[in-house]
Amino acid sequence: MSAELVPGTHCKTWPKDALRVAFGVIWLIDATFKWLPGFRSGYSASLQHAAQAQPGWLHWWFSFWINLQSGHASLFAYMVALTETAIGLALVLGFARKVTYIFATAFSFLIWGIAEGFGGPYMNGSTDIGAAIMYSVVFLFLLALNYYAGTSRYSADYYIEQRVSWWWHVAEMRRPAPATVVLASQPSPPPAPTDVPSVSVLVGNR
Repeated sequence: MSAELVPGTHCKTWPKDALRVAFGVIWLIDATFKWLPGFRSGYSASLQHAAQAQPGWLHWWFSFWINLQSGHASLFAYMVALTETAIGLALVLGFARKVTYIFATAFSFLIWGIAEGFGGPYMNGSTDIGAAIMYSVVFLFLLALNYYAGTSRYSADYYIEQRVSWWWHVAEMRRPAPATVVLASQPSPPPAPTDVPSVSVLVGNR
């Protein structure tokens, strides 16, 4: 018998990783548009548009964000583009997955609640609630998969965790299970020959 170490994983992780990478590519494509001049030039106008016709009890929320970014629209536009690029790269590479999922959930919710105006205002003719809230749901789903599926072999985190003992706090929802020992079976030795004459038979025949 020989022993070999097998990482303690709960299920195959490649479907989860495929979802993560595909979602990361979508974020990188979206981030590409954020780097274009048109996004920066229309950044303030998009905030003003999102605030229009909102209910009175939400005016303070939109006024706060509009006043905060007033005069610094280009800076905030660059920050949005940089943040989306960083999220997309982290998803594709599988880097700091837990922290990325939590941060991206909050960031997507802010996009929904500011730039998309919570998907409203809701009135006759409204057709959807906005896309960014769906992004938050997907990130929460990835966070749940991180918990149930365990360590992702197809990620940068997998290799960092082998060298940095505390990195699992950044990458995993729970401490990875230790490697288990699996005994690999070896071919059994051939049976002893049974057709060898006994000593007494050899002596009697002399």
